[in-house]
This record gives sequence, structure tokens and C-alpha cells, in this order.
Amino acid sequence: MEFFRIRKDIPFMRHALKFNIISLITFLLAVFFLATRGLHLSVEFTGGTLVEVSYQQAAELEKVRGALGKAGYSDFAVQNFGSSRDVLIRLPLKAEQNTARMGESVMTALSEGAPGATLQRVEFVGPQVGKELAENGALALLVVVLGIMIYLAFRFEWRFSVSAIIANLHDVIIILGFFAFFQWEFSLSVLAAVLAVLGYSVNESVVVFDRVRETFRKVRGLSTPQVLDHAITSTISRTIITHGSTQLMVLSMLIFGGETLYYFSLALTIGICFGIYSSVLVASPLVMWLGVSREQFIKPAKKQVEGANEDGAVV
Repeated sequence: MEFFRIRKDIPFMRHALKFNIISLITFLLAVFFLATRGLHLSVEFTGGTLVEVSYQQAAELEKVRGALGKAGYSDFAVQNFGSSRDVLIRLPLKAEQNTARMGESVMTALSEGAPGATLQRVEFVGPQVGKELAENGALALLVVVLGIMIYLAFRFEWRFSVSAIIANLHDVIIILGFFAFFQWEFSLSVLAAVLAVLGYSVNESVVVFDRVRETFRKVRGLSTPQVLDHAITSTISRTIITHGSTQLMVLSMLIFGGETLYYFSLALTIGICFGIYSSVLVASPLVMWLGVSREQFIKPAKKQVEGANEDGAVV
């Protein structure tokens, strides 16, 4: 399905060096912010107190946040848990913290600013649990990257595999760089969004790479930059349809999803935008720099022995 078709190939590869320089600068800035500012990790990673309360009717989360803010709490997270009547409050780890007293103080604050709450449970999450979650998250990211590399190496060739992984890691580091620069809360949901972006971005790279391979096999006389330009141009309509539809859904979560889905959808929004850019203007130039050519996709014809028939028997 195509909304439109561009008859003349757009010369993307003519500006490949400029695009790669921009990508390198953006990547280095993201690494710099990660190294200097670091990520603002949520309670799941740092440890803290989880307080679950229940209301008779749908809870007004803004009132809950306002009540906690007036009581002097900071860096807390409030979200619905299970239903609109159940609320989960995450409070950061504090020195010499008493879990029971923390629950009582939270209920006191809610009774003044958001009355009607019933305490369901109070649970302490130690920093050791957060450390395990961080390690497991990093392991999940590594497994996804290795899986993508193996898949692309089998389906295409090592040059495509290396290019796609560099482009995808470019997206991941830039997302983390945004979160480090603005000190947005990095939670488990954001980690899930980062993993989703990896899979989503590689899908776009596979589509472009598949068209590159097809063009090399079917069309003669085109240079490698011309083949890449043709592959990108011929998939633009599909890219606009796919990414446009996905972005509309993610933006609806960002605008109407509330506090719970805000950073999750924000990470996806950044990832989708840079995923399009990296698949087209990072991965493709890298494939070209690594020396992909038509000869790698065309099997050489078997030379027939002189004086032999079609079956190879000498006559």
C-alpha cells in the first residue's frame, strides 16, 4: 500500500558524511550528559517505600499529589494500580526510614488533602532489589542486541548486522541522553520502552536492507550509493504510513495517558523519531562505508568445461 510514489530517487547518500557527523555529535552529547548528570532512577532501582491505598470511588490523582507535596514529600510517584480506585504511591529511600511510620504519615497527609483513602499495604523496597533490577535490565538489553545481530547476520550479511546495531544503539543512547539531560525519571516502564524501540527501529532497517538486496540482484549498472538511494526512496511511503500511525498512538498516550504512561510514551516518541532517522541516515551510510557491493549478493555463474555437454560429461 502506497499513498504516493516518488519517481526520481532522492540523493540521500550524497549527504551521508554530513548525516554521520550530526549523528556522531548527537551521540557524544548524549554520552556526555549520561556521564556528568546520570539517570534519575525511580524507586524500583534505588529502593524506597511503596504505599497502596484504596478509595471508594475513582481516585483524583492530582489531589493525592497535592496532599503529598503539602506534607513535604518530594520525588514521589503516584499512579493508579489495578483500577481507578486503587492508588500506588512510591516514595524515595531515606536514611533511618521506618516503614510503618511512613505509612501512617502518608495516610495523615492524604486525610487532609485527599480524604477517603484506606491503607491496603506498605512495602519497603531495598536498594539491593533495585540493583538486581538494574543488572537484569542491562542483561535484557544485551540479549536483545545480540539477538538482533545474529538475526541480521543470518538474514543479510555482517555489514548489515554491524550497521543496524550501531544505528539502534545510537537510538538507545540518545533516549538515555534526553533522560539524563532533563533528569526525567527512569523507571521500569521507560526501560520497557527502550527495549521496544530497539525492536521497532531494527524493523525499519530490515525493510530498507531488504530493498537494497533486491535492487542489487535485479538492477544492473547502479553504484552502491544509487542502490541505497533507490531503496530508501522506494520505501518512504511505507515509512510514513507505519511511523505516522504509530506516532499518533504514542502521542495519544503522551497527551491523554496521564502520569503513569507519560515517561513511557515520551521515551517511545523520542525513539520513533530517531529510529526513522537512524535507519535511513545512519545505518545506510554505514553499510556504504563498510563496502557493500553487488558482487556479495550475486552468485558467480558456474564455468562449463570446454567440450562438455550440459550434464558435464566430456564429449
